[in-house]
Amino acid sequence: MSQIHPTAIVDSTAVIADGAVVGPWSVVGPNVTLSAGVVLKSHVVVQQDTSIGANTVVHPFALVGGDPQHLGYKGETVRLEIGENNIIREHATLNRGTPQGSGVTKLGNNCLLMTGAHIGHDCVVEDNVTMANNATLGGHAHVGSRTFLGGLCAVHQNARVGQGAIVGGLAAVTRDVIPYGSVWGNHARLRGLNIIGLKRKGYGKDDLRRLLAFYRDLFEGEGAFSERLETVAATYGDLPEIVEILDFIRDGAKRPLCLPNAE
Repeated sequence: MSQIHPTAIVDSTAVIADGAVVGPWSVVGPNVTLSAGVVLKSHVVVQQDTSIGANTVVHPFALVGGDPQHLGYKGETVRLEIGENNIIREHATLNRGTPQGSGVTKLGNNCLLMTGAHIGHDCVVEDNVTMANNATLGGHAHVGSRTFLGGLCAVHQNARVGQGAIVGGLAAVTRDVIPYGSVWGNHARLRGLNIIGLKRKGYGKDDLRRLLAFYRDLFEGEGAFSERLETVAATYGDLPEIVEILDFIRDGAKRPLCLPNAE
């Protein structure tokens, strides 16, 4: 059975699975689905049109499934989809999508959103992402898996942060961050590769040397960037992470690329 505290308010259209817990003074709005093992600690608001996957824990005073912060929103039905095994800490805010965008905001599995983290409308946050205290995503941002966003950083709307990247605290990310990149500063600049993250992924010394050589040739070499891009593709294209970085760069994007000399 689900456990619903007598002080909680649960809309009649909400679906609460067996084993879910709705704590004291929490509010579960219309068209919300809480899967098995979900825990709303206390004073949690799940506003509406939201699904929360199994074993996700939401801490006090978080607002989940709030209206998009968009002046064009006129009350249309839009959604928030949260995966499994996430931890959403105090005062975090996750907004639903907009009709002008995809109509849905998505958070993957096994993510940690620390106190005050914000995911804006139409964002996509993939699996195993950590957002430190007060990290903020503008609308339509896309964050790849196994990414770390430092405290008080802000990612511009429509920006992409590739998987395995690390964004330093207080960084203002106005440009796309390559997969496995390391960026910090205001405005953020590309400072190298996330070597620690790559080591944790199991990369050995030889592959790391090749990745670092690739980085130097692409971002610090001579000639036009487009020419360097083709050269490194021919030289280092056997490593899947490098192929991923190259595909990310070539992919159509709404923001420019974060470079070592980015303003």
